Amino acid sequence: MKNTKKKSKFKSKNIRHAFTGVKLTQYSGLSPIMKYLNGQNLGKELNKIFPTLMYNSSKFSNVQVLLSVVLASIAGVHRLKRISHFTRDSLVMNLLGLEKDLNKDVIGIRLKQMGQSGSIKLQEFLFKWQKRWMDKVVNDSITLDADSTVQTVYGNQEGAAKGYNSHKKGAKSYHPLLIFASELKIVLNSWFRTGSAYTSNGICEFLKQTKELLSKNIKNVFFRADSGFFNGTLFDLLESYGWTYLVKVKLKNLKTLLMSQEWEIVEGKNWEKPRKLRAIRSVKRWIETDFFGKNQLVAEYEYACYCSNLEKDAVELHENYKRRSVSETWIEEVKSQLLAGKNLTDDFHANDILWQLQVLAYNISVMMRYKVKKYWRQEHKTLRDWFINIPAKLVCGGHQLTLKIYEHYYYKNRWIELDQLLSI
Repeated sequence: MKNTKKKSKFKSKNIRHAFTGVKLTQYSGLSPIMKYLNGQNLGKELNKIFPTLMYNSSKFSNVQVLLSVVLASIAGVHRLKRISHFTRDSLVMNLLGLEKDLNKDVIGIRLKQMGQSGSIKLQEFLFKWQKRWMDKVVNDSITLDADSTVQTVYGNQEGAAKGYNSHKKGAKSYHPLLIFASELKIVLNSWFRTGSAYTSNGICEFLKQTKELLSKNIKNVFFRADSGFFNGTLFDLLESYGWTYLVKVKLKNLKTLLMSQEWEIVEGKNWEKPRKLRAIRSVKRWIETDFFGKNQLVAEYEYACYCSNLEKDAVELHENYKRRSVSETWIEEVKSQLLAGKNLTDDFHANDILWQLQVLAYNISVMMRYKVKKYWRQEHKTLRDWFINIPAKLVCGGHQLTLKIYEHYYYKNRWIELDQLLSI
């Protein structure tokens, strides 16, 4: 019997390629973000601080250079050469008011010309700009998590030096100092430092500066840091401010003492009296050993010791301290997702300005996610993948620019919602 069933055939059409597309963009989500920044008057205020005298040879303003770095960081673009290419994007050119793309040499030269005074002016401005936002959202209590991070460099950049570097021993680096307002996830203050700087170098001056950023409505401040900040002068300063604190104690020359103590199992029991240093021992792992021909499990312990003026026992302090680990996640977000420290020149103060701009980009991302509560728990990478790096065509009609985005885009409704909420 003849088989009359037909089988389907796979067909694929060959497509020709031509690099002739115009008015295209791959960063549609920068449009609502720039609308949000314009509502915050970021560009106008930066223009007052860094005015540009437009001679015949000056085709770009300083604020265009600064905002190109911020937008590139938000979009996941790093290195000056790639930022230059980023400014060729049709949407980016319109958002920044550019007539042509920024050359990487122009970006580097402008930042170097701003120099140390420009770095200081930018930091002072960002303090005021962020403080305005914090005054609106912060309650009467806040937790400050201090930390430092090593940013390895692969050249002879000014100010880069050899120091502690767990990722690449012996390599030159920078060693920025940061402090987060933990309830808000925001970088409250940061200093760009040479790689040879010790973790707590300048911490007292750093905190004095940070204190000025806090709203007068804040009555309770809790400071938390790792053992790199174990410093008596720091504790004196914190106590003079009336702040509570929890700092891990260095175990060098102390671990042997802890190992020799008589330990007892504690189950929800408070210490009999407050102590300056409180230590805890916990089982790190169980090791199988041979004991007179019999296998036995022997505990390997790890020790932790804390200095705090909180009236809590070692177990409570230990649990509280573990919550600061989330700040290390935020540091990685600043460095890996907002690319802070990835744009470098051969000038230290220019690199300082680049660092501040990319920390600003992180804070902008946090502020937007705080405004749109639905995405508060998302990382910036998720925000970028869902809402920012979306291809579209820029169409001009009726003296107005319109972004033509794919009609069946998966997150279409969420994108529209985000745009509306950021416009409020």
